[in-house]
Amino acid sequence: MIIVRRAATILCMAALAFATASHARGVDPSTQELFKAIRPLTDDLARYRYLAGAMRKLPPDDRMVARQLLATTENELGMYAEALAEFPIDSRKVYTGPLPQPGEWQAVDAAEAIARLAAERRVVMVNEAHHDAHTRQLTLALLPRLRALGFTHFALEALGDRDETLAARGYPTWSSGSEYMHEPVFGEIVRKAIALGFIIVPYDADSDTAQGRESGQARNLYQRVLTGHPEARLFVHAGYAHIDKTKGRLGDASPMAAQLKELSGIEPLSIDQTQFREANPRLPLFAYDQLVASFQPTQPIVLLHRGDDHAWSSEPLLHDISVILPPDKNAADIGKEQPSWYTLDGQAVAAKSWASSGLRPDWLSLQGQRYPMPINTTLCGGTLPCVVEAYYQREPYEAVAADRYAFLQPDTKSMLYLFPGTYRLRAKNADGKTLSEQTVSITAR
Repeated sequence: MIIVRRAATILCMAALAFATASHARGVDPSTQELFKAIRPLTDDLARYRYLAGAMRKLPPDDRMVARQLLATTENELGMYAEALAEFPIDSRKVYTGPLPQPGEWQAVDAAEAIARLAAERRVVMVNEAHHDAHTRQLTLALLPRLRALGFTHFALEALGDRDETLAARGYPTWSSGSEYMHEPVFGEIVRKAIALGFIIVPYDADSDTAQGRESGQARNLYQRVLTGHPEARLFVHAGYAHIDKTKGRLGDASPMAAQLKELSGIEPLSIDQTQFREANPRLPLFAYDQLVASFQPTQPIVLLHRGDDHAWSSEPLLHDISVILPPDKNAADIGKEQPSWYTLDGQAVAAKSWASSGLRPDWLSLQGQRYPMPINTTLCGGTLPCVVEAYYQREPYEAVAADRYAFLQPDTKSMLYLFPGTYRLRAKNADGKTLSEQTVSITAR
């Protein structure tokens, strides 16, 4: 079912890119073969190795889906800059309306502002771009604020239905949901929600149609949270246009948020953070660049009107609040496009990777809560590709790592970003073989 949902997400991305669902009605044979081939590859580095090699064999016009899959896998491996650069389309919706100006609008910390605006709400929805973990930072910051307001349930699109011991265990594992949950910041979201006492709710739905999936998601949320629980307050973390309150970005399909409102009569507070964010450095977006120049964000922000304090939204009919994510100050230094070499089926394979410098985005510190720990390819013992992972000392290797980074080229340095504590550091190859292990401690500074 994970593969089915990932296929649905790819088609949804195509619909967003082309602004009509007619371009996303079917999966071509080469894409079907790709999904079939990666189905048994549960290890992210093995999946990356396969996709990078397979993409070379595809005609250029047939590489879009492979590149989307490659980018999301890079994101799951902690290769965040590489994921943004690899993603083949600009999924940010172009904004052509009047831009807010500092004289009329003020920039406010997004988590603080949204918490104030959510005080009287029963349902809050935030979206993400699946290949961009930066769109998960805000949810992590919102969790304690919304819990303090009395929110009781936290629903995640990426969570599966079968992990019955998740809450008791306190952390997600590789099998807790889709591959998206393998990404370290997503793991922290789940840990934080459980620690705060949220009831964790899976709600994704399988369907052959976009409308079937949207309706199924809404029905699951309504039945699992809102029906018969008048005291329940719901925080939803979803992908892209699922949080839209009317038709538009999904073509003729009515989004999950609109369907949930119809079922429950509850108006959700809908927050978009996929439009105004940094993307592939080759694809500037005028409105985003202008907003960054005007308001100079260093953390996720929203804009509040200086007159009546209402929040700015680029598309008020679709969502209530537009979040602006700050650009990465390291972006200008993150590598040139050059080949990354590794062995595939006994052959030396060159797979293009945007970045090989090992630099990672500055937002990974989570506003100073996590600290950088140097790592390098000596941990890999001469084997590439290799992923270096840090695990909380109390958690097994089946858990989602606290942070990880995949090395593709020799003689490379990077950083892991970790909360204070003790960790087990492991390097492994694409076949899952452990290359090195050690215990490390991070202290607050």
